[in-house]
Amino acid sequence: MSDHPDPAVPGPSRRQFLTRVVAGAPLLALEACAPALARTEAPAAAAPPRSPSARLDPGRRVLGTLEVSSVGMGVQNMTRRYETTVPYRPDMVALIRTAFDRGVTFFDTAEAYGPHECERILGDAVGPFRDEVVIASKFGFDIDLETGERRGGRISRPARIKQAVEGMLRRLQTDRIDLLYQHRVDPEVPIEDVAGAVADLMDEGKVLHWGLSEMGLGTLRRAHAALPVTAVQSEYSMLWRGPEAEVLPTCEELGIGFVPWSPLGVAFLTGAIDARTRFAEGDFRGTEPRFAPEGLAHNVALVEVVRRWAERKGAAPAQIALAWLLAQKPWIVPIPGTTNVAHLDQNVGAVSVELSPAEVAELTADVDAVEIRGARLPDAVMMMSGVEAPLPRD
Repeated sequence: MSDHPDPAVPGPSRRQFLTRVVAGAPLLALEACAPALARTEAPAAAAPPRSPSARLDPGRRVLGTLEVSSVGMGVQNMTRRYETTVPYRPDMVALIRTAFDRGVTFFDTAEAYGPHECERILGDAVGPFRDEVVIASKFGFDIDLETGERRGGRISRPARIKQAVEGMLRRLQTDRIDLLYQHRVDPEVPIEDVAGAVADLMDEGKVLHWGLSEMGLGTLRRAHAALPVTAVQSEYSMLWRGPEAEVLPTCEELGIGFVPWSPLGVAFLTGAIDARTRFAEGDFRGTEPRFAPEGLAHNVALVEVVRRWAERKGAAPAQIALAWLLAQKPWIVPIPGTTNVAHLDQNVGAVSVELSPAEVAELTADVDAVEIRGARLPDAVMMMSGVEAPLPRD
């Protein structure tokens, strides 16, 4: 993809991308943080969702020392939805600005999204209010710095990190990245070297905070010791609760914020997917074992749990899923994505869904009762999660 591609020109599908992963060129696809749909956008909830007014403040939370809105917004699918349709670019710019009007001040992107184009869309959108928002982006996949070509693999050499950030700054039309993540751990580069490069960028004022995504716990501790980490971003939702065992306790111990990607389970928790759903060619979810027909027929019991609670609370299913996440820890900030204004309103409106401690415990027990069958990602993608960086060289 060129440095400034026409967003209407199709890029590689997620299925094509997965093929590259299996061939030894692992890249993005896994960062499924935006709730796109199996065939179309999720249908409206049966219960009227709690929709915010244009002036609603969704509240604030703190990631480490970084203050953000309680609910952020992921922009990954603003160049291509899961089902491979292409959103209208001006609509996406307008949607980001509407999110800001709704009180969202935390926007998440990456050089790998598009690639490059999602950063451009976000940069165009937030220009009028850049100083009032927090922009998070990510480096770490081997993507041509100029053309955006996906070359496979991970790359976090210090010089490459600095070059990647220069490209981000141009595309985002800004002088700093508020929160810079390593997208995936590079198994060839000590995390201390990565932290050193980020520290240099901080000294130059080009990066303000940093974080890691889907890293090994030993790497997280070493990274934090080298340069205090502001946030960790990993998949977390009612559908995938892996971080509860060790990642969240470690973040709490170290004072690190947590940003769940795919907080709505790639639209599963919204009710957009049922036992009869079959995914379009190119839809990455079709490669996930948890959504294979045999697993899906069992796992939809979780959707029914969410639906019952939505009716009970007079909310949309997505709002129940997000409210449950927000109730887990005060330093958790989900970043649901969407290409739809109605869904944006549902996401932001989740902060108005009140769950008492007793209700949180009851809802969690209901979620616990559903054992999810099937892995969250294909093996070739999972191999990039939980990776430990090598020790520094003597």
